[in-house]
Amino acid sequence: MRLFSTDLFRNFGIGFVLGAVLIVGANAESWSDAVAAPAQAAEIVKAPAPAAEFVIAPSEG
Repeated sequence: MRLFSTDLFRNFGIGFVLGAVLIVGANAESWSDAVAAPAQAAEIVKAPAPAAEFVIAPSEG
């Protein structure tokens, strides 16, 4: 009997795949909300216009 036989690696591989399937299956319901949510754009923020008293006009003369 060898310590690291091919059966050992095959059983670890099968266990890893089955464990991954179980984890994905358990979390699939919580992932569906995050993955399937539609993208929403942010609102465009408009800067306030400056008041007329703060506008610098060239002086005549």
